[in-house]
Amino acid sequence: MHQCEKGPRLLADVGGTNARFGWQRAPGEPIEHVQVLPCAEFPSLKAAIESYVARAAVPRPLHAAVAIANPVCGDTVRMTNHHWSFSIEQLRQALGLQRLLVLNDFTALALALPGLPAAALRPLGGGPAVAGAAVGLIGPGTGLGVSGLVPDGQGGWIPLEGEGGHVTLAATTEREWCVVQALQRRYGHVSAERVLSGPGLRDLYAVLCEADGVAAQADTPHAVVALAQQRQDARAREAVQLFSAWLGSCAGNLALTLGARGGVYIGGGVVQRLGDVFDEAAFRERFEAKGRFAAYLATIPVWVIMADPSPALAGAAAALDSARYR
Repeated sequence: MHQCEKGPRLLADVGGTNARFGWQRAPGEPIEHVQVLPCAEFPSLKAAIESYVARAAVPRPLHAAVAIANPVCGDTVRMTNHHWSFSIEQLRQALGLQRLLVLNDFTALALALPGLPAAALRPLGGGPAVAGAAVGLIGPGTGLGVSGLVPDGQGGWIPLEGEGGHVTLAATTEREWCVVQALQRRYGHVSAERVLSGPGLRDLYAVLCEADGVAAQADTPHAVVALAQQRQDARAREAVQLFSAWLGSCAGNLALTLGARGGVYIGGGVVQRLGDVFDEAAFRERFEAKGRFAAYLATIPVWVIMADPSPALAGAAAALDSARYR
């Protein structure tokens, strides 16, 4: 730990819908004063940070780590699923920080995985995790985050920084192909995020209603989830089933790509909000449905992250402490 790193620290997990903030009195101290602020209520990240500091009534931080739902390539950050954009250096200066670290939100969440207690995880089948093997992370929220951890050969982990949510979505059934074609007409390229996200769930439902010639009864992700939970709308239920199956396919792809015998974690907020209408059987069936590698995938455990507040805040703190991010 560098001497200059001592002092109060602000931590943030910024998604396309909400920004979660936390506070550390010093490195290694508990994360306190956790608050969730809607991004839409603020014109900029700077305004949201300043509002949090005022609401939490904490001293101005010396250091900050911001985990954000966006690729971080250079000084300029423009969010994919929100209108905020900023210069990292200009924001650091405007907030009077000695250091500002900005990293991808799912990279930060990946850094938090080794510290998650069993009580924060809901299992979705598979066998025991293989110690020291790679770990996968995927999570539908406002967008679709993808990351993971690979061993560094010295007993530690290297978090992945990628944009796997934007890989091309593949259809497996006739109904899925109908959905993909409709989304192609609407968006051109159909990424996994076009289905596996809150807005994607809304679009899934709308496309199914259109295909069957019935009027949609919901036009927001929350309303679609509510209809599915009430079990009074067949297309809402089917949308959740398709969502569950497609998430299984994509999680299985990630597990194969990384060799994630250490397990696959599901983050983001959508699966948590679905609750018992999330089709665990469809998820697991499609997770393992990889032909000759079905037996390989059957052994890989999957967990839904149920922790609250966001473990990405702990991951952001870990990144501040890591020599990898200096």
